[in-house]
Amino acid sequence: MAAPKADDFQPHPVKDQLPGVDFCLTSSPPWPEAIIMGFQHYLVMLGTTVLIPTLLVPLMGGGNVEKAEMINTLLFVSGISTLYQCWFGSRLPVVIGPSYTYIIPAISIALSKRYDIYIYPHERFEHTLRGMQGALLTASLFQVIFGFLGFCRIFARFLCPLSAVPFVTLVGLGLYANGFPQLARCIEIGLPELILLVIISQHVPHFMKSRRAIFERYAVLVSVMIVWAFAAVLTVSGAYDRRSPNTQFSCRVDRTGLLRAAPWIKFPYPFQYGGPTFNAGDAFAVMAAALVALIESMATFIAASRFASATPVPPSVLSRGVGWLGLSTFIGSFFGTGVGYTALVENAGLLGLTRIGSRRVVEISACFMLFFSVLGKFGAILASIPLPIFAAVYCVLYAYVAAAGLGLLQFCNLNSFRTKFILGFSLFMGLSVPQYFNQYFFYSGYGPVHTRSIAFNSIVQVIFTSAATVALIVALFLERTHSIGHGPVRRDSGRHWWAKFYTFEADIRSEEFYSLPYNLNRFFPSF
Repeated sequence: MAAPKADDFQPHPVKDQLPGVDFCLTSSPPWPEAIIMGFQHYLVMLGTTVLIPTLLVPLMGGGNVEKAEMINTLLFVSGISTLYQCWFGSRLPVVIGPSYTYIIPAISIALSKRYDIYIYPHERFEHTLRGMQGALLTASLFQVIFGFLGFCRIFARFLCPLSAVPFVTLVGLGLYANGFPQLARCIEIGLPELILLVIISQHVPHFMKSRRAIFERYAVLVSVMIVWAFAAVLTVSGAYDRRSPNTQFSCRVDRTGLLRAAPWIKFPYPFQYGGPTFNAGDAFAVMAAALVALIESMATFIAASRFASATPVPPSVLSRGVGWLGLSTFIGSFFGTGVGYTALVENAGLLGLTRIGSRRVVEISACFMLFFSVLGKFGAILASIPLPIFAAVYCVLYAYVAAAGLGLLQFCNLNSFRTKFILGFSLFMGLSVPQYFNQYFFYSGYGPVHTRSIAFNSIVQVIFTSAATVALIVALFLERTHSIGHGPVRRDSGRHWWAKFYTFEADIRSEEFYSLPYNLNRFFPSF
C-alpha cells in the first residue's frame, strides 16, 4: 500500500494538552503585562459580583449602603479564596467568586415570613443575612466533607471524555440567560461592546500582524473602557433623561448608587452583621445549591486545565479543589456574603480568549479584589459600569468554555451510534429540562414541584435549573449503563485516553502542574 502524500488530508492528532497557548499554567508573562492581565480578570468577575447583590439586597430590606457593603465583602472573600485555591487547592488559574446557584434559596430565605416581624429595613436586612449565614455554614461543611474525605475523588473517576463533553459544554451554554437577554436591556451600549470585542480579539490580529498577541490579550479591557466612556457620554448628554426607570438603571453610569454609598476605607470582618441563625429547611435548600456549585466548579476546573495547557485534572486534585471551595463558602458564611462560592465560568473563558493560562496572573487578580474591597470608593467607580456591558463580554467568554467542552470530543469515537446518542440526548436534556423548570416558574410563580415544604421545592428547583448538573446526570448514567459489556465501549468513550490520569502518580506531568508548593505533597499526598 502506497504511503499517503504529504498534502493528503489527515485527521487532526489528539492532544491531551491544548497547543497554541502563549503562557501555560506554570509560566508567566512579564510583570507589567501580568499585572494588566490580572486587573482584566478582576474586571471580568466584577459583573457577577455586582449583579447578585443588586438582585438580593432589595429583597432583604437593604439599600445602596448595604449593597455596597455586600459587594465589598464578596470581593474580599473572593480574593482570599482565589489565592488559596491557586496555592493549595486545584492549583489551576481559576477565580473563585459568588455563584448564581445560591440565588433561588437566598430569595426563598429573604421572602420568608419569619422576617416580617422586623419593621425597620436595615434590621430586616441584618436578620435575613444572619439566616443566610447559618444556612451557608451548614452547606459549606457538606462541600468540605465531600472534597477532603475523597468522595469527590471517587465520583470523578467515573468521568470520561464522553460524559465530560456535555457536562463542561453546558456549564458555559447553560448561562445563556446572562448573555444576550441581559445585553438587550440596553442594546445601544451592549451590542457595540459585543461587536467591538469580537472585532478587536478575532479580526484585528489578522490584519495587524505582530509577534505579541496584544489585541487578544487586552481586547476585554480596551473594549469595555471605550463603551463605558460612550455610556458616560450618553448619560451626561441627557439621552436617558426621559426613558423608563428600567432603561435608566441598565444604561446610565450613575444609577448604581454605589459611589455615594461605598465607604472610603473599610475592612470586612467576621460576624459584622451578628452571629448566624439556623433553620433546617433553609440549610437543606442551600445544601442543594452547594452541590450544584460543586458540580459546576468541577466543570470549570476541567475547562481551565485545557486553556492552561495542563494535562487532564486527576480526580484527587479535583477533590482537593472542591474541599477548598467549601472552605470559601465557610469563610463567606462568617463574613456575611449572602451566597456561596464557585469557580467562575467567565474567568475560565478569559483564559481561552487571551491564551494566557498563567497561575500568577490569577493570583495578581486576587490582590486587586482585596485592594478594591477595602478601598470601597475606588471599587465603586468600576462597579458603575453598566451590566449590559458585562453581559456582552460574557457572550464571548461563556462561548469559550462551551468550546472547551466540545474540544473533548477529540478523545471519543464520533462514528459510534452509542456516542452520538449519549452526546446528543444529554445535551438536549441539559437544555430542555432547565428551560421547562424556568418557564414553569416564570408563568406560575413557583416550580413544577409545589409541595407544602418550601425547602424541598427549592432543592428540586435548584438542581433541575442547572443545565450542567442535568447533563451530567443523564450523560453519566447512560455512559455507565448503555452497552457496558461490549468491547469497543471503553475506547469509544475515550476512557483509555484519561486512564493514566485517574491516579496522580501515573503521569509525571501531574507533578509539574498540580503538586502543592513548599513540598507539602509529603504531608498531603494525592492518590
